[in-house]
Order: sequence, then C-alpha cells, then structure tokens
Amino acid sequence: MSTTAGAFIAGGIAACGAVTVTHSFETVKIRLQLQGELQNKNQAVKMYKGPLHGIKVILQNEGPRGLFRGIGSAYIYQVLLNGCRLGFYEPIRANLTNAIYKDPKVQSLGANVVAGAASGVIGAAAGSPFFLVKTRLQSYSPFLPVGTQHNYKNSFDGLSKIYKSEGIRGIYRGVDAAMIRTSFGSAVQLPTYFFAKRRLTRHLGMKEGPALHLASSAASGFVVCCCMHPPVCHLEHGAICSSLTFFALDTIMARMYNQTGNLYGGVFDCLLKTIRTEGPLAIYKGFFAHLARILPHTILTLSLAEQTNKLMRRVENRILPDSFREGI
Repeated sequence: MSTTAGAFIAGGIAACGAVTVTHSFETVKIRLQLQGELQNKNQAVKMYKGPLHGIKVILQNEGPRGLFRGIGSAYIYQVLLNGCRLGFYEPIRANLTNAIYKDPKVQSLGANVVAGAASGVIGAAAGSPFFLVKTRLQSYSPFLPVGTQHNYKNSFDGLSKIYKSEGIRGIYRGVDAAMIRTSFGSAVQLPTYFFAKRRLTRHLGMKEGPALHLASSAASGFVVCCCMHPPVCHLEHGAICSSLTFFALDTIMARMYNQTGNLYGGVFDCLLKTIRTEGPLAIYKGFFAHLARILPHTILTLSLAEQTNKLMRRVENRILPDSFREGI
C-alpha cells in the first residue's frame, strides 16, 4: 500500500489520464446544461441537440480546441479532487473502523460509505476554484455562446480576474453544491470498487492485475450510473429522489459556477428558478452527455489508479526507509 502522499499522486495521475479521454463530453454536457438558462422552454433556441450533435457542432465551428477548452484547469482539478478521494479514502476508512471495531481491517459498508463521502468532500473543496474556471472556459464559445460568457486566457488568468472582481468568495462560488454532489458520487464509487474487487477475487478466483482492476472499475462505473440515473419503474421513491437530487446538483453546480454577480442566491434558489422558468425536466439537461462521460471516466480512473499506485509503491520502496513506510 502506498503512503497517503503516494496514493494522492497516483490518484491524480490516473484521473488526468481519464479526463484526457472524457473531457470533450464534459464540455458538451456543460453547454447543454447552460443552454436556455432561465428562458421559457418554448422560446429557448437549442444550438446543441445532444452529445453527438454537440461534438459535431463544436468541431465544425471551433475545431478540436473547442472540445478541449479548459483542459489545463481540468488536469489541476482532477489531481486535487481524485488525489484527495483516492489518497484519503483508505486512511479515513481504516481510522474509522479502528475507532468503531478496534480493527482497521474490518470491512464495514457504513464506514466505507462515510470514508468515500468524506474523501470526496475534501477533494471537492480543494479543487473547487479550478472547477469554477474550467466550467467558464468550457462554456465560452465565440460562435455559439450559451449562458454567461467569460473570455479567460487560461486558468490563472481566470482566477486572477475572478479574485479582482469578486474576491475570495467569488473563487469559492458554488463549492457547497460541489461538496454535496461529490459526496454522493464518492460514497458509491469507491466502496463499490473495493467490494467488487474482493468478491471477484474470492468467488471467481481472479488474481491481482489489470483484468481484475478493469472488471472491478466497470462494476463500480455501472453502479454509479444506476445511482445517478436509475430506471424510474424499478426503484422506490427514495432512490428516485436521491438520484434526481444528484443530477439536479450537477446541473445546478454548472450554472452556479458560470454565473456572474448574484444571479442565484444559493443551491436551492438556483434549483427553484431553473424549474419555475424552464420546467422540472431542465435539471436533466446534459443527461446523455453525462452518462457518456461518467462510465468511461470511472473505469479509466480506477483502473489506471491501480497501475499508478504500483509504480508509486516501487518508487517509495526505493527512496523511503522501511521505518517511515511502516509508520504511515
């Protein structure tokens, strides 16, 4: 097992690899979520009609650069978010189970879910400023603009302009929605991955390696997708409500990060204004683009994290003394 710092670095590197593949769908998703913002649905013009149409339109008008707007911010955000999620999950889980059961090796579903949610909250808070800039860079288009437009040169130019005009509060705009949203996803994603890994090893005899990591991450990605977007006819009302809440937070988060001034007073104000003006289905804007992104992103992040963790352990074994590694 890598040290906490090693797991942080390994998780960040893995997430950067994943986001390179999925960033274009994230760009389309954000533009779909901002499209027709606070406009009557009968009057709003649909410039992006879906994920594939969105990719086609952006490529035609802006080229590949348009699809990869904000990729630099995305890399920094992924390092902070997933570095915290994957780096802090195991220490939080071990300390929690040790406090409750007096044994850090005990696998408790409740403790695993809490550890996943807690590590996700830490990551969301740490990466929020870069998600803010990423969202604004991705929403910007000189050809087919949607939502408020922010023309920043890069991440640090954006942060500088936001700080000068809105102060530190502006830098952390939308962090509450991000923390709640990420806690939902992390509470499901990481415990499911490690649960699937243990079961596949125990019942199917799979050995540690890329095949096990791929199968476990695919199972985790599937469960995450089901929790975010469940088939309504097969779920109880509580599960439906939690799913709607999760996806609503994703849409609300994009709008709160992209706003200028105080268009929205908070998470619930943004949610109410969106539903009143655009109808309840407005929170599902970008639904299919989100699905196209989240499944491969989960699989790639978790699969790559295992490989980068192995590499990090080798590095640590060479440079860190045994006493230091055993004490962490």
